[in-house]
Amino acid sequence: MNPPRLKLLMTPFPYAVDLASPLARARELMQTHRIHHLPVTSEHEPVGLVTDREISLVQAAARAGDVRELLVRDVYMSDVSVVDINIPLDTVLQTMAERHRDAVIVTRKGRLAGVLTRMDVCRYFAAYLREKYPGSGGDDAA
Repeated sequence: MNPPRLKLLMTPFPYAVDLASPLARARELMQTHRIHHLPVTSEHEPVGLVTDREISLVQAAARAGDVRELLVRDVYMSDVSVVDINIPLDTVLQTMAERHRDAVIVTRKGRLAGVLTRMDVCRYFAAYLREKYPGSGGDDAA
């Protein structure tokens, strides 16, 4: 049995925000689409991620100031893992664990193809366990 492919777990065709966009635009996209990780692009190429956590921290720190002037480039994370869609899933998961990553950007031929988050992995693993062990609802007390 072959392991699942990365493309089965990732969120395909993710929303993205340009590096030069106002931070408010990133926040709006995340709230509208109920997402926590947003790829950041420059000239349509992935260059990093911005998360709701960073936006919340910046907003909390700048309560007295005006955050409307902040740009995505001011808060995004450029040190992110970018993986090709053809890399084996176990390699991607090992990389996420070793580098303590909540998400990786997935590319195909250098272009943004998806995002894989720890939540995607948890959802897939939960479905796998339900399929592999049907009827084990976990209702028994410890």
